Formats: sequence, C-alpha cells, structure tokens
Amino acid sequence: MKHILVPIGSTESAQSTLQYAIDFAADNNAKIFVFRAYNAQSKAGTMVNVSNIIARETNLYLKTMVKACNTNNVDIKLIAAKGGVIDSIQNIDAELGIDLVIVGAKSNAIKEELFLGNTAGSIVKKSDITVLAIPDGYIYKPVTTILMATKSGDIRSKTALKPLQYVVKKYKAKLNVLLVKTPNYTDEDLVLHQDLEVMKSTLTVTENATTFQGVLEHFKTHNPDMLCVLRRKRGFFKKLWEKNTILKEEFYTNVPLLVLRGK
Repeated sequence: MKHILVPIGSTESAQSTLQYAIDFAADNNAKIFVFRAYNAQSKAGTMVNVSNIIARETNLYLKTMVKACNTNNVDIKLIAAKGGVIDSIQNIDAELGIDLVIVGAKSNAIKEELFLGNTAGSIVKKSDITVLAIPDGYIYKPVTTILMATKSGDIRSKTALKPLQYVVKKYKAKLNVLLVKTPNYTDEDLVLHQDLEVMKSTLTVTENATTFQGVLEHFKTHNPDMLCVLRRKRGFFKKLWEKNTILKEEFYTNVPLLVLRGK
C-alpha cells in the first residue's frame, strides 16, 4: 500500500481527515497525493484565463491544508485536477496507480443527518479503488480489531481481499467475520472464501433482513476500531445504488469504514 489518494473538500473535518491519512501513511511508509477537483468555464470574450486562476487558488488551498497538519516526514504531493471528482480519480489512478482512497465520510454539503455525503458516496459507488471513509474528527490509531460484514462468503474477485489482508498483517489485527444470512441465501453463501477462512479470528453467523441490520445488531459486541464491507451491487450499500448518500438513520459508524471492491 504505497500510494494513497486523499480527496479534500471544504468541510470543517477536511483537515482531520488529512491528518488521519498522513498518520496512516507514516505508519505504512506510503506516499500521499492530496487531491482537489475544480471546474472552470471561461466566458466568451474575456482576457482572463479563469481556469489558471482557479487552479492556482486550488493549489494554494491544498498547501494551506497540508501546512496546518503534522506531516510526519511523509512524502506529500498536491494535485489540482480540472474536471469531475470520479473522472479525475480514474485518471490519477491510471497514471500513478492508487492503492487506497482515504476520504472524509461527509461531503462539502454538510448535513448532520448524513453519514456518507455525496463525494464519499459517489467514490464508493463509482470507483474501483478500495476506499477508507473516516468519520468526522476521528484520530488515527493502529488497527487492533476489524469487523468484516458480508452476506456471502463467496468472493469471486481475485484482488478484493488484498487490502484487508494487508491491514490484518501490518497491524496484526484480529479479524471478526460477521456472515449475515439474508432472505434467499444459498448454501454456497455460507462457505467462506479460503483467504477469509485463513485470516479470521472468529466467525459469527446471524440471520437478518439486510447486512446493515446484522452490523447494527452485532457491532457493540465486537467493538471494532475498523469496519470492513464488500462493495456488491446487492450487498451492504444497496441503498447507495439509488443515490450517492447514506443517512445516519440508515447506517452510522464512529470508526473508519473500509470498503473493498467486490465482484
């Protein structure tokens, strides 16, 4: 895990998210790319290059954010990208190879009732990169216990579990797997992928209407400092496919949320 991308918005929690990412990178000897997308449309007949001005202002904003943090001697690069967030992330990944996106759970449009805001939600929904969503004001600490919730142990992607394997090995973390039997489950769903079988410390099987509900029921029992889920079209983030946001009443966690890219 060498290249970490950190999209920066204008929320009050942006600095704490960046500090978390820097501290995480310091522990993992990783390089950070602090990123902000911008859009600019020049008016016809104007002599001013609006795009260049906004690019300079964006870079200045990123420099200010980095300067306000304890950089811990981490190699930090700034990226001001013209265009949309998702397209820019895909372009950056194609050029640099991004292993992880660390993003604040909330978006620029701060709404207290939101857990995942539009920016974080759209990255989870549309990006193929592993995402680590950080709650407001969360301070970095080494991971000791991970709760992974899934509705099926059948994971067909050959690379989906690699980020989780890295975290478990790096931090010597305890991995508790929560297998949620939702309606219409199959026998195949109850068989854990061999890599999960090797990694797990404990396995809990529960019956719930949704994976969300399974997590809500068992979260306090396991008391993890990281929650891990797979991004499936009909899995944990089912509601996210309808829109880019998740309400706190639908789901909320006060620990970092690691979203793996499942098939």
